[in-house]
Amino acid sequence: MKGLARDVLSRLSFSPDFPFILMGGAALILTGALGLILHARWRRKTPEEQERLRRLAINRTGRVTYGQIVDWLEPPPGKKGARLVVFKYEVAGVKYDAAQDISALPTVVVRIRESIGQQARLKYDVDHPGNSIIACEEWSGLLQYSPAQVARSKPSLKSEA
Repeated sequence: MKGLARDVLSRLSFSPDFPFILMGGAALILTGALGLILHARWRRKTPEEQERLRRLAINRTGRVTYGQIVDWLEPPPGKKGARLVVFKYEVAGVKYDAAQDISALPTVVVRIRESIGQQARLKYDVDHPGNSIIACEEWSGLLQYSPAQVARSKPSLKSEA
């Protein structure tokens, strides 16, 4: 095998076409490298896609705890911007305040307005507890309160005498 490679190289080096063959090989390698670089840049994820993947990863592997919805922030009418739900929770004695942009989750946006001040479930990354979500495309931590349940759970103020 080594003898065959030496024989081919010795014939090419004495060939008048050797510089053209060498330039053609180099051009082919450079074209391939450029193609790989362009493909990598084309496949770069947008910030929205990265956030969606983060939410889904926490949904798959995160641990569930309870927290409280503190506030709801949205841009002024007619302007674009993030719709943030602000919540707080505690993990292993450490208190966390977090916010999540839920603009990409329209069904959650409708329900969150009614949930300020209420308790909610959330999922957090076990290795990084500050990395948490209150909702994603496949799961929502908003608790369901039906008006009938709330009415039944209120104690009567009238004394029964």
